[in-house]
Amino acid sequence: MKRPRRLRAFAAAFAATLLVTAGCTARGDEPSKAPSVASPPSGTPAPGDAAPGRTSNPFGAHWDWSRYQQFAPYLRRITGSATYEEISWCEIERTSGQVDWAGLDEIASRSRELGITLHLKIRTGVCWATGGTARFTRGTANKTESAMPTDLAAYQRFVRSVVQRYGPYGVREYAIENEVNAPSYWAGSPEDYVRLVKAAAETIRATDPQARVVDSGISSVAYGMGVADRLVRAGRMPEAVAAYQAYFQRRVGTRGQQIPVVTGEAQLRRALGTETNGRSLRFLAATESLLADRTVDVRQVHFYEHFSGVAPLLDYLGATTPAGTPVQAWEVGQFWRDGDGDPASRAAEMVKTVTLLAAGGIGEISWLPLAYNPNNAAGSEVRYGLLDPDGTEREAGRMLAGLADAARDATVTPLPASVAGKLNGVAFARGGSSTLVLWSASNTPVTVPAASGGRTGAVGAPLRVAGGGTTVTDVPLLLSADQPVDRILAAVR
Repeated sequence: MKRPRRLRAFAAAFAATLLVTAGCTARGDEPSKAPSVASPPSGTPAPGDAAPGRTSNPFGAHWDWSRYQQFAPYLRRITGSATYEEISWCEIERTSGQVDWAGLDEIASRSRELGITLHLKIRTGVCWATGGTARFTRGTANKTESAMPTDLAAYQRFVRSVVQRYGPYGVREYAIENEVNAPSYWAGSPEDYVRLVKAAAETIRATDPQARVVDSGISSVAYGMGVADRLVRAGRMPEAVAAYQAYFQRRVGTRGQQIPVVTGEAQLRRALGTETNGRSLRFLAATESLLADRTVDVRQVHFYEHFSGVAPLLDYLGATTPAGTPVQAWEVGQFWRDGDGDPASRAAEMVKTVTLLAAGGIGEISWLPLAYNPNNAAGSEVRYGLLDPDGTEREAGRMLAGLADAARDATVTPLPASVAGKLNGVAFARGGSSTLVLWSASNTPVTVPAASGGRTGAVGAPLRVAGGGTTVTDVPLLLSADQPVDRILAAVR
């Protein structure tokens, strides 16, 4: 994937369009993680059975393995992508010395059969291994926050066993914990977290030199606070207010005073100064220290906001991520409490979000949830699924599969600077041909002249001959032609 320099360049070009349109991740509809396993695999595969975790398609999803049978037909459409599974030491080893790998073995085996690369999030939980009593319990699986192990050597032995067992399945990326900025996920301090990651990273690298260490994935809301805080500290207050408004346009009021209305400097400083947001900024800084000293190899991003928040996020990532560090979005979705968008508009928004992330250099993008869980604690579809709960494909699912087809084994390329302010989107180059996802950067339609071998159509739909040219509106359009990207867009007017 392209490196953080590209994040900066893309954000600079795109921010001028979006920052003027001012308009975490609580798991209310989080899928249950453990599948129902009738019979565990007979054994782990022999080393070398799976290639190292390489993805050929940046567009994937995260799903509930207990509904695997309903989802399998769709998952085969996004083969070549990546997903993750969250595991807990306290769940796998409920009693010291008694380890149960059966559920995770099944997940690793099925992921490999689907041609989807599996990453693992390794959490501790709260149990005999950590001492203490859990304060937060979530979901039907009774998940808890994580705490520091009482014996780091025992923790390292557990981490080693995970890497030894799942490396042969093709697992090569291991995230340490999840959204540690939230007390419901991490009970310790930022310093505790840094110590835990350093211990895990040492073990992971010693066990598998091909493996990569990933940070916990700071929450989407916390990233938004980081975006605004960086601009405030740089003395760029009008930009900070605009970035906050663009990023949080659907979040204001959803967490009381943690995400308040902000129209000026005083309000923004108060928002950033709350106890919750202050904690998030400290954990964000701790994460960036682990990236800076190369303890962590891959930066993990979570993003559930309106697509106008992508530009300020990319600007932030470009400024705070060490050069050469891959950035992956393990959780991307559409948070919209009581959302009233129709299926077509919500699908179009999904396309804009994921393509802007891809154009900005984000190498892997997993939509969450694949299908919302109707039995979630929130009681409504707060995060929009690509599929209905029974696995029926929605328009958004059809469009993501179309993006996967366009991007598979292609080079992801941002649009040339010559069309900045006119067109938004991304290009996928394969040989001498290009497939572009385009939409107008304003309310003004844009004409793309006819190209050699040109075909056009809705994202995810069959393409048709482009004819004398293509008119691009604010609805994402797929354009394919037997020419390089620059040549296709050279005569845009």
